[in-house]
Amino acid sequence: MLKPIEESKIAIIGLGYVGLPLGVAFAEKYKTIGYDISPQRVDELQKGHDRTLEVEDEYLQSVLAKTSLELEEMKKGLLVTDAILPISTANIYIVTVPTPTDKHNRPILRPMLKASEMIAKVLKKGDVVIYESTVYPGVTEDECVPLLEKISGLKFNEDFFAGYSPERINPGDKEHTVTKILKVTSGSTPEVAEYVDQLYKSVITAGTHKASCIKVAEAAKVIENSQRDINIAFVNELSKIFNLLDIDTQEVLEAAGTKWNFLPFRPGLVGGHCISVDPFYLAQKAQDVGYHPEIILAGRRLNDSMGKHVATETIKHMMRKDLKVIDSKVLILGFTFKEDCPDVRNTRVIDIYNELKSFDMHVCVYDPWADSAEVMHEYGIEVINGGAKPILADYSAIILAVGHQEFKSWDIKKSDSQVVFDVKGVLGKELVDSRL
Repeated sequence: MLKPIEESKIAIIGLGYVGLPLGVAFAEKYKTIGYDISPQRVDELQKGHDRTLEVEDEYLQSVLAKTSLELEEMKKGLLVTDAILPISTANIYIVTVPTPTDKHNRPILRPMLKASEMIAKVLKKGDVVIYESTVYPGVTEDECVPLLEKISGLKFNEDFFAGYSPERINPGDKEHTVTKILKVTSGSTPEVAEYVDQLYKSVITAGTHKASCIKVAEAAKVIENSQRDINIAFVNELSKIFNLLDIDTQEVLEAAGTKWNFLPFRPGLVGGHCISVDPFYLAQKAQDVGYHPEIILAGRRLNDSMGKHVATETIKHMMRKDLKVIDSKVLILGFTFKEDCPDVRNTRVIDIYNELKSFDMHVCVYDPWADSAEVMHEYGIEVINGGAKPILADYSAIILAVGHQEFKSWDIKKSDSQVVFDVKGVLGKELVDSRL
């Protein structure tokens, strides 16, 4: 028997870019428990600070409960923990863990499966487990549910139920926050689908769309980012073609954009945890059923080539100006995967860096948003994120890799002794040697 939604206690499993904003949103209306395996992450959140900057400290602090007892005495609020016991009192479990790929671009489901195993140990009759992590169609019911059944000893769709509601978080976007983005929902039975839909509808002001089944909801999520990836790959390919034709890509897109139905995609590096990862999930499932996806994987290959393209084009311009390449100093501005955001997950700026280093160039990376310790841990390179601004004249080449607002006010311009490559197209055409 499903507990009335208004009496629900919700457990959010995973407090990253997706889980924390969702947990805070639910905490404004329900008793909510946020669980994360990282003691460091839990400690910082308990102190009221979110290093991802997705949730403002004041907002986070306004909903925090210090202990399980305090949460019980409150009508609503958020308890943050790395212990399993507190989540055992929940009746709704929402899984928001990462779903990355390995070095061969194969999906890694281990975080979802480990989360399922943990939930199964405290699962009770009438509980609902909802997954938000991006997966290929079938993962919820074919991979996660069997684990829940096996470990809990409960029967699916009799004792407990499942749902899927794909996350639509856009890191760094302060306008399209979690409650302002329409949410797709689904459930393992018609009754549960309505239950899940009403639950999200109670906090998502933008509304919901109830899919016919879980697999449809899973498929809808995985094609969202695949579609963006393919469209960006198209304009990236255009930028390569127009560069050979000595035509400015930005001007072409601006002219074409005057038509009402022209899609406003722009060339660039495609990184992050979603657009550059999700297509591989769909491709993997397609191959499992005997179909080799061509457009999806072609788009991935094209987008993954752009970092090397930027580096080699920069070197070509240096050679045209008779500037020394080997042992030269190059400044890369920006390392995060997108502007005005601290997220460095799967950033493709690393491809520019690695290609330049292969020419024995001295590469300096400056990014005021990136966490230098995190970059060192994940990529093994040093990123300067504070102190004095780099002296631009010290470098033979400057690559504006990320369009942080701060960089737009800098006096960056090409000269006979310096090459400027603008990856994001934020500088005037007359100030740069090249741009995508």
